[in-house]
Amino acid sequence: MSAVIASPGDVVELTLEVPPGKVISYDLAALCSALNINDSTRVAVETDGLRRAMVTIYPSNPLAQVRAVTREDLVMDRHGRIVTGVYHNGRPAKKRLFDPSTGSAQRFLLFGTTGAGKSKSLQLELIAEKLNGIVSWVADLKFGQSVPEAEGNVDWFVRTPEGAILMLMAAVAIAQERMRRYSAAGRTSFLLTPGGDPLFHVRIEEANRLLERGAPYRDLATYLIRELGRTGRSVGVGIGLSAQASHLEEMGGSDTLRAMLKEGEVTLLRWSSKMMQQLVADGLLPAGEQLMNIGKSLKPRALRSQFDPDDDDEDAPGTQGMAYLLSGPRPTALMRHLRVGSIAPLPGLDPEILALYGDDEPRRLEEVSHKAAGDAYALRDDPAAFERLCEAFRDEQTQQVRVTAGGHASSRSPAGPGPDDAPRPKKVLLDDRVRAVLADAEVPMTAEDVLAAVNDDGGKPVSLGSVRTALGGLVKGAAATRVEHGLYASAR
Repeated sequence: MSAVIASPGDVVELTLEVPPGKVISYDLAALCSALNINDSTRVAVETDGLRRAMVTIYPSNPLAQVRAVTREDLVMDRHGRIVTGVYHNGRPAKKRLFDPSTGSAQRFLLFGTTGAGKSKSLQLELIAEKLNGIVSWVADLKFGQSVPEAEGNVDWFVRTPEGAILMLMAAVAIAQERMRRYSAAGRTSFLLTPGGDPLFHVRIEEANRLLERGAPYRDLATYLIRELGRTGRSVGVGIGLSAQASHLEEMGGSDTLRAMLKEGEVTLLRWSSKMMQQLVADGLLPAGEQLMNIGKSLKPRALRSQFDPDDDDEDAPGTQGMAYLLSGPRPTALMRHLRVGSIAPLPGLDPEILALYGDDEPRRLEEVSHKAAGDAYALRDDPAAFERLCEAFRDEQTQQVRVTAGGHASSRSPAGPGPDDAPRPKKVLLDDRVRAVLADAEVPMTAEDVLAAVNDDGGKPVSLGSVRTALGGLVKGAAATRVEHGLYASAR
């Protein structure tokens, strides 16, 4: 192993490289021991995933304090990105809200344990959505306690699982309505242009409450979120989940759902031990990579004799907002979200957060999609009427469970869109599954790539031979094209 040392001021930077044929790995505790450093929060390690690593040693944790966010930080740049925080070296940490190069709406996944700063991180993104003219629908499943300032600053805000399901049903219907309109116009992607359809995001805060084992609407919620992830990208409809950093199995039990979300903007705040193992297993973090643990505070561990003076009254800075942007260009670089709102607890709404939202009206859903959004959207500002819809949905779900147990058909809800009205998973032909994979792909695919995507769509597993046969039939029927030898694309 070779090393290059740079020392600008009080900061020391080591660049390490292993010989060809070796893959670099490290043990943070052993590294700190070798460097005679008893405070691991002063050390930042980044690797290129292959042979090289950069170790930066600071005199104190560089992220102990960060500045407050400004409205200017949250205005999208030409690449559709906003500044959400700073990395340990002071450079801006950016998150993408939209990809103008492909016309793709984004998928968002935000993980964090209790007290890790998940709600403030989400608040920052919701403020950015309002400032950039994005239609925001928010289901705050902590009964509205996580992001209370968002109510009135987004197009639609709900607090209950029933409200979240009605919201997701409406969003799926809008995505399908946009697909029909865009198809009729010959459009294959979303265009973010003045006067056109607005970019539209659905956010589910405390998504565990909707998707965990035993949740009453788990299967339906998983299906609807999966549909948005599949169909929304090309029509400007994004989906984001904020959840406790527990085992990923609690996210609906759906490999397809997790696979789609991990291709989007994935942020990991303070996590659980099981989460790290699952991130590697699911491919969110390359094998062999290690992230520095984010503790509850920045106070270093130290052995203290019973004869030493007691300094336990001295509080150390917390780690709220510290995170890794796993989908960004520097997934192993520790960053911290810019401060949003008051540091101290407040008895009511935070005036600093309200000031960031501003007094302007939030962007509203395009009128042409109101019919598709249905009664739930039309009654969103009438609490009593909307609660009646939620009660009717709960009653129908209870009735459906009882009737299913008795072997009879269930009745349709009079309250608007319910599970009988929602799109249902159904058996489809392999040709249709292959065609859907090719249509969703941004680049030509090999038969092996198509096989992997088809076997990840939640349907019956198939073989490579079956996929090759299906591809040949689609090419013959002009539903797909063979771009070059071994590469296939949708004929669109």
